[in-house]
Formats: sequence, C-alpha cells, structure tokens
Amino acid sequence: MTAKLLFPPKAPTLAAVAGTDELFPVHRIFCVGRNYHAHAAEMGVSVDKNTQEPFYFTKHPSTLIPSGSEIAYPPQTANYHYEMEFVVAIGKEGFEVSEAEANELVFGYAAGLDMTRRDLQLKARETGRPWDLGKDFEESAVLGLIVPKAQTGIVDSGEISLSVNGEVRQNSDLTKLIWNVPEIIAHLSRFYHLQPGDLIYTGTPDGVGPVVAGDQITGVVAGVGSIALRIAK
Repeated sequence: MTAKLLFPPKAPTLAAVAGTDELFPVHRIFCVGRNYHAHAAEMGVSVDKNTQEPFYFTKHPSTLIPSGSEIAYPPQTANYHYEMEFVVAIGKEGFEVSEAEANELVFGYAAGLDMTRRDLQLKARETGRPWDLGKDFEESAVLGLIVPKAQTGIVDSGEISLSVNGEVRQNSDLTKLIWNVPEIIAHLSRFYHLQPGDLIYTGTPDGVGPVVAGDQITGVVAGVGSIALRIAK
C-alpha cells in the first residue's frame, strides 16, 4: 500500500539573495532577546554579561515575509511594535563551534524586523508563560535581501536605524550588541546543531514603539541593506 499525503505540504520558505537569482531556503528563525543594554533598560530589566547568558525565542519560518510588503494590523493586539534587527544567515552546519570558528558558518547578512504584539508579550512575561502569542505570529518576521558575506566581508560594526513615516525612532550601532555575532553563534551552537538556512535575528536597539494602520516603516543596517514595511489602512 502506497502512503498518500492527506493534503499538499506547504511550499518551503525562501528568501532572496542580493545580486543574484538564487534563493535561500529558510530552515529556522532564532531571535536573541535583550541584546542591547539601552533596549533592555526600556523594557525594565538590566543585563549583566558577566553573570548572564544570551536567551532566545523562535519564529516559525512561515511567519517570514519580504521587505516591501504591506500587511494588515494583526489580530488580538492594541500595542503592535516594530523592532529593527541585524540578521545573520547561516550557510554551513556547526555544532559546539568556538567563537574563532563562528564566522565560518555565516553565509550573509540582512536587515530585519521583529514585529511584536507587545501587550501579549508583556502579559506572558508577567505570568511566566512563553512569548509565542506576542512574537511568533503570521507576518511577524520581515526580511530584506540577504547580502553574501563574500561581498560585505565580516560585518561587526555600523549604524542600525529605523524610521516611522520618515521620523527616526531607533538609531544605534552594531558595536553596542551585548553579545556579538561570534559569541551568539558559539553559544547557540551549544544547544542546536546549526544548519544552512538558519536565520539569527540578533536583537533590537532602544526606541521600540507602536505603529498603527497606515504607517510606513523603513530601516537600514549600514553596509548590509534596508528594509520597508507598510501597515495597511
């Protein structure tokens, strides 16, 4: 007896690569929480790198949408926030890699948005529950073009900024990451066998805030690329 699928499987999630017609098949999306001191402070917490480790949440690959999209204001929230992010695209397998080896796993970089139902996230945080309803929902991971590391070299500094309707809301530098990219990759690879297709959203600077229907979000990571998102009226 030949097994049959009950329904067609979903198509794989694919991300565009700058300057080529090649596509990056997305495997998993990892997000680093509270990775800028100023953002941690605005969220009411402090981070001590000497006594704490990075922590992560995930988004399903199906939540990913490309830069330039127009999306509806999401359901069940009255406090919908932007979070501008520097994204690292993994191109090689790695498990328990050292910080010195970590950059060898990097395929490229992109600008990203971690869109957040903040009220639902904070409710979950207050009750000690997972953040999924606030973070892992449809169209919540926005991604710009992935620029291969072969073109950019190793990116470890540069401005990261975001504007809403032309007004700057976030502005910082990648040097202010609490845990930098090699540290994140080395730490994450202790818990997961990193695979080609994994994306790591490395955290957001301070200045996060709400958007409403009709707002236009734009952002830039210097030396990497830009991103845009419109909230439909």
